[in-house]
Amino acid sequence: MVRRLSLRSPRPQRARRLKQARPPPSPPPPPTAAPMDSPSQPPPPAEGGSSADGEAVELPRLTVTQVEQMKVEAKVAEIYRVLFSNAPNANSLMLELWREQHTEYLTRGLKHLGPSFHVLDANRPWLCYWMIHALALLDEIPDEDVENDIVDFLSRCQDKDGGYGGGPGQLPHLATTYAAVNALVTIGSERALSSINRENLYKFMLQMKDTSGAFRMHDGGEIDVRACYTAISVASLVNILDCELAKGVGNFIRRCQTYEGGIAGEPYAEAHGGYTFCGLAAMILLHEADKLDLPSLIEWVAFRQGVECGFQGRTNKLVDGCYSFWQAAPLVLTQKLMTIVDEQLKSSYSSKRLPGDDAGASSSTEAVQYAKFGFEFIMKSNQMGPLFHSIALQQYILLCAQVLDGGLRDKPGKNRDHYHSCYCLSGLSVSQYSAMVDSDACPLPQHVLGPYSNLLEPIHPLYNVVLDKYHTAYEFFSSQ
Repeated sequence: MVRRLSLRSPRPQRARRLKQARPPPSPPPPPTAAPMDSPSQPPPPAEGGSSADGEAVELPRLTVTQVEQMKVEAKVAEIYRVLFSNAPNANSLMLELWREQHTEYLTRGLKHLGPSFHVLDANRPWLCYWMIHALALLDEIPDEDVENDIVDFLSRCQDKDGGYGGGPGQLPHLATTYAAVNALVTIGSERALSSINRENLYKFMLQMKDTSGAFRMHDGGEIDVRACYTAISVASLVNILDCELAKGVGNFIRRCQTYEGGIAGEPYAEAHGGYTFCGLAAMILLHEADKLDLPSLIEWVAFRQGVECGFQGRTNKLVDGCYSFWQAAPLVLTQKLMTIVDEQLKSSYSSKRLPGDDAGASSSTEAVQYAKFGFEFIMKSNQMGPLFHSIALQQYILLCAQVLDGGLRDKPGKNRDHYHSCYCLSGLSVSQYSAMVDSDACPLPQHVLGPYSNLLEPIHPLYNVVLDKYHTAYEFFSSQ
């Protein structure tokens, strides 16, 4: 039997241009969505409705996404109903971050993964990064033997001509290069940092550079914003970013910003949360963030926080725990860019500058400062408070993404995995620190949902590495 919607009057569309940053709303009540089979819902018409004159009217059918959205809202609503029906002292227990379980799950994964993980054979540096970074967020340090094993393994993944492959002997790839370098920076020992062959890495990145100014993911591979970000992030982190690598990247990324305000993987594609983070972070590291239409970017990302309190990755898609980082981080980054945002709003920036022009390109005199851009950015004060509901996001992560046995997941009904454990915890960290004005300040209790012991280590949001580890790497590579 086909399920149909009730016939309703169309709702007027609301204007969605951001003219002024909005303060965060008050904490949301639990969603009111009910399960699809709830007896409180009137049954839909079996075959169709009737018009005023009695004629049959064809009603719109639910799409697969709409059905799945209703299911997700119902599951999340039930979780939130339990929270809001509890006594306040019981809520503290319900909102606790299960550190020990997460630590055990991640530590076990570093030592042994079952046969089912063979499908990730080309992603082994990513597995190292996801687990080692998540543990660092929890302020947990693996055994020295485990860290040395990771360094040895990643050294075998390092290609003789530069870059890191998905495993020993595999093709060097910018994505796994980013994962490997971030993992080594997170370990932070002199042995780990000195294992990176920066000279060959620079040569590899030059080979990946396309005539468009963008980068390819690998030899003969795709050209997209992800490749641009991973190349620029790694080059900045290990202090090899120069004018040659930076040339033309900003103009390519700007062409990928869509009419919605988000950033797509390539020009004329759909805006996506992952690419929006990658594009904005790369532009900040290039000192070219003013090339983007920041007001529309903020608006698009802010509206991706849904009724479940988490973020969706694209318009009209389901919420996903990993976007707790991919979408919240761009909003955290723009808190330090509000001077540019204000200037763009005053000058109607987005209507005056066409994508692809050379305005704002970095000069050779700026190139010598590339290594300092990431450091100087994190030292800047936030110019305003959170641009998203940070407490609501923490609520989604703690209640809907945590798994009792350890690890975090996409959404209720999904399985835990190391990827979502990494990015849910990264999103939890950026949301906890998003209300801080000074970069070295500690969040107040009202900014941390649940017990204060939930507070994670702060990260550098441009690279997604723990802040202390970033400073160690910055000092090490600045002296090279």
